[in-house]
Amino acid sequence: MPHNGSVSADLADTEPPAAETSAAPAPPRRRRLTSIEALALLLIFGLTARPGLTELFAAPVAQAWSARFVAVCVQAFPFLVLGVVLSAAISAFVPAGFFHKVVPKRTALAVPVAAVGGAVLPACECASVPVAGALVRRGVAPAAAFTFMLASPAINPIVVVSTFVAFPGNPEMVAARVAASLVAAISIGWLWAKLGKTEWLNLPKHHHHDDGKWAAFWSAIRHDFLHAGGYLVIGAAIAASLNTLVPETWLQPIADNPVLGVLALAVLAVLVSICSESDAFVAASLTQFSPTAKLTFMVVGPFIDVKLAAMQAGTFGRGFAARFAPAAFCAAVAASVLMGVILL
Repeated sequence: MPHNGSVSADLADTEPPAAETSAAPAPPRRRRLTSIEALALLLIFGLTARPGLTELFAAPVAQAWSARFVAVCVQAFPFLVLGVVLSAAISAFVPAGFFHKVVPKRTALAVPVAAVGGAVLPACECASVPVAGALVRRGVAPAAAFTFMLASPAINPIVVVSTFVAFPGNPEMVAARVAASLVAAISIGWLWAKLGKTEWLNLPKHHHHDDGKWAAFWSAIRHDFLHAGGYLVIGAAIAASLNTLVPETWLQPIADNPVLGVLALAVLAVLVSICSESDAFVAASLTQFSPTAKLTFMVVGPFIDVKLAAMQAGTFGRGFAARFAPAAFCAAVAASVLMGVILL
């Protein structure tokens, strides 16, 4: 019989070290800055830098920039609030089974029906992606779900009214926006039905809000308003800067060229990521560009921008987003140019 010392030695040879058997401690999570703390820091900065800011904004150029920036934000803010509230209500209180019942089984017919349904039910871009995920999860054809995802933030009643207000006396612009968005959304739906593959799509998982529908409603309002409001401020600042700080001699050659003007505002729509309820006011402020270029800005934005590409990748997978985003961009630009030639 072996000695206890040798037994202990054998056990020591066969058993892993204590450091290996115990789970490694999780790295401490970095604390993120809350919105209240960010606001407090902003107020402190404003108070400490007040003399310099007062002198800066006393300049004529700064006053012109401020006037344009405030004008865009004040015009767009009511539509942004209304759109966020209605979008949150649909996400929280309308069951996904409702859409499954009203969407036809045949994909070829389901795609245009989904486009019309998107025109009736308001949803901003932030809400349309999760809604499309819920539709796919409950058995709705992906082509119809993606059509609804594109059409709902592009041509819902709030967007139509805001476009009327942003372009007074120009109903052709409103008609062109609705027509171009419908054509592009239906085209993408039919394209997916024809060429889309299941392996490109990671079906979304269901996320249930444990605190009830009202908690989900208020949570959606807070989330969508902070995101959409932030992007509105960024978009208004960029538009004011283009109109005030960038010399006319720089922008005019791009704006005068039909192709460059359309492409420039299409790319700007992708980068700025403005909420569809307020993008018409930013487009109307870009006075140097042609009506077709402004139309392209309004059609491309609700279809694909930086935040939408990230949300689509997170919901349906990177493989889906890598194929869907370029297709949506090209369809939106092509439909805008077509309707610009016909209606504007």
